[in-house]
Amino acid sequence: MRPVEDGGWLGGARARWPQSFSQGVRAALFIVLLLACSPAARAQTDEIQVYDASITAPGSFNLTWHNNYTPVGPEQPAFPGGIVPNGALNGVPEWAYGVTKWFEAGLYLPLYTFSDGKLLFDGVKLRALFVVPDAPERTIFYGVNFELSYNEPHWNPTRYAAEIRGIIGAHLGRWDLIYNPIFDTDFNGIGQLVYAPCARVAYNVRNGLALALEHYADYGPIEHFEPGPEQMQTLFAVVDLGDSHRGLEFGVGRGFTPASDTWVLKLILMTDL
Repeated sequence: MRPVEDGGWLGGARARWPQSFSQGVRAALFIVLLLACSPAARAQTDEIQVYDASITAPGSFNLTWHNNYTPVGPEQPAFPGGIVPNGALNGVPEWAYGVTKWFEAGLYLPLYTFSDGKLLFDGVKLRALFVVPDAPERTIFYGVNFELSYNEPHWNPTRYAAEIRGIIGAHLGRWDLIYNPIFDTDFNGIGQLVYAPCARVAYNVRNGLALALEHYADYGPIEHFEPGPEQMQTLFAVVDLGDSHRGLEFGVGRGFTPASDTWVLKLILMTDL
């Protein structure tokens, strides 16, 4: 969450970024795309969040604890040996460190699921987030996030996977409009990149309180999108209290296709360390 004051034209986006920033983004993107060229099954979700290009201050640590519970969902796993979504709680602590004003490093550990009375270890993820500096104070903001994950077989049948998440948004008075184009890969080819975007429209009632609608989708591989009923489409009503330094986000989601969870609850707790 951000203060309700705006930045200037394009939020100062014409200011030149450090050359090392551009080089870092190009190198990371090249590596991820190269690996993507090296068969996809949909796995569970540990993080239900729209990125707004905010990052931890340089030299500081932050903890974001994600928890997602599916009270009503499919009673069959997405793949043989997978977790049954119905009644499952998925979550992960996200540890972040601010490296510079435009780069944040993150570690998701441990990914876990509580289902049928059992606590399962699901894997671990590494994250590199590059953003335009001072995004909360800008009118237009943008960035890109890269994730590499190690998965247990019950979480994802592919041992290693990755995510490329774009970030583009605008602060318009008390309104926030944000879009995250997301591509997931199991390193099985460019055409098999899965397009799973999310978007957020939020109204900042006052500093420390925002109400939002968030949409999450999974259209399938970009070379051939899944038929409508097999796509995942979920709309969340969300309330934010506090901010990323110390706050929480709670949402109630409703799925609108047979492939989606019918109802999902999410709770995100955030604090600086």
